[in-house]
Amino acid sequence: MSLPLNENIQKLNQQIRVCTDCILSQTRKYAIPGEGSINSGIMLIAQSPGKIEDEANKMFVGPSGTIFDKLVDSSGISRHNFYMTNLIKCMLPNSRRPSHNEIKECTKYVDKEIDLLQPKLIVPLGFHATRYIFTKYNIPRPSKNDYHTLFGNVVRIGGIRIYPVRHPTALLFNPGKKKTMEKNYKAIINISLK
Repeated sequence: MSLPLNENIQKLNQQIRVCTDCILSQTRKYAIPGEGSINSGIMLIAQSPGKIEDEANKMFVGPSGTIFDKLVDSSGISRHNFYMTNLIKCMLPNSRRPSHNEIKECTKYVDKEIDLLQPKLIVPLGFHATRYIFTKYNIPRPSKNDYHTLFGNVVRIGGIRIYPVRHPTALLFNPGKKKTMEKNYKAIINISLK
């Protein structure tokens, strides 16, 4: 007999919390599992927790979390209306990029989250999450310099819609993208209803 969804997620979250499969387990305080509504049909995938998230053992509580909350609040939803997770479950030291090995080791958890939750809409935030999801579903990818063309556009693969958007951190470095990002985040709920 299979376990109910919430028990399967709790079991997976426990595996994530004690994971030591890569070198990041030596520098993190916490491995942070996903959180939010497991029945929403919407999954947001960010890159990794930052230093503040690692201290708080919670997703999106640092500066990018403040921006994230403003972006989703402006869309009329809250972080409790969807499931959110990270591609990499541990903090990356000095906010560096994830290595190929770290992505390879950690994405088994994202894959399991997708298998369990079966989202109808996957929203990868930023380059690394978008690249992983496009690779996972064998969707043709543009060159690295042209990834920005994917943000705000829906791709359908089977019964899943994939809707890449910029990571909230982008506004810390380029406030001029605010209007476009607000528009893209506002579209998440409408796309989920289609």
